[in-house]
Amino acid sequence: MEFSTLAVSLDANVATIALNRPDKANAMSEPMWYEIEQAMQWLDETPEARVGVLTGRGKYFTSGIDLSLLMSLGAKIEDEDDGRRHEKLRRLILRLQDTLTSIERCRKPVLAAVNGACIGGGIDLVTACDMRYCSSNAWFAVKEIDVGMTADVGTLQRLPRLIGEGMARELAYTGRKVDGIEAQKVHLVNRCFETPEALEAGVMEIARTIAAKSPLAIRGCKEMITYGRDHSVADGLNYIATWNAAMLLSKDLFEAGAAAMQKRNPVFKD
Repeated sequence: MEFSTLAVSLDANVATIALNRPDKANAMSEPMWYEIEQAMQWLDETPEARVGVLTGRGKYFTSGIDLSLLMSLGAKIEDEDDGRRHEKLRRLILRLQDTLTSIERCRKPVLAAVNGACIGGGIDLVTACDMRYCSSNAWFAVKEIDVGMTADVGTLQRLPRLIGEGMARELAYTGRKVDGIEAQKVHLVNRCFETPEALEAGVMEIARTIAAKSPLAIRGCKEMITYGRDHSVADGLNYIATWNAAMLLSKDLFEAGAAAMQKRNPVFKD
């Protein structure tokens, strides 16, 4: 696919999706929002792409939502009737929310590799990913509070589940910076790497490890963990029983067993 705000490539079953507006600090413009969703649909529908790695080109991962998008809201929702104007704004917010939820909907794991600043909408973006990694020069901030608004496209819903309610409230209320080391301590990221080069190498190694596993089983893991987050243990157990009743007896299961017995690496269908 061709994108104007993203750089997308595929190598050895790992898709790299890079925010590609380095001259604008990778600010999330309106086209970028819609292209992120298109990229997730492409990742989901492309059999050869088993894992996605989300990165940012340049010094910033992303400076957050592009101010030009915020400034254009008035024209987008213009209506002589207050009720209809407010409804248009609500629908626009829901549309932006759905863009980031497309990362969770994607059947393939998406790993965020954060180098430099990850601000505002960037937090919304990475908290929708399966895992997050950063370099030591990365920093994170829920900056919406500093522009007089409440974050509204996922941070306040997903962040507390990652770092706990108390810490999420602190970051949302203060807008303070969290560096890479602290981000690992509070479990915002899985791991903080010393350098950007180590980050890239480390995340790609993890992505390739995942890509070598049974694609069907990995997709099941993502489905079950995401479902379990929002449901009771009983609901999750019931769902996995139904899922495996349909998916368990696949060729992947027998290939994994045969490879173990023959002391070789398994080869799975995309």
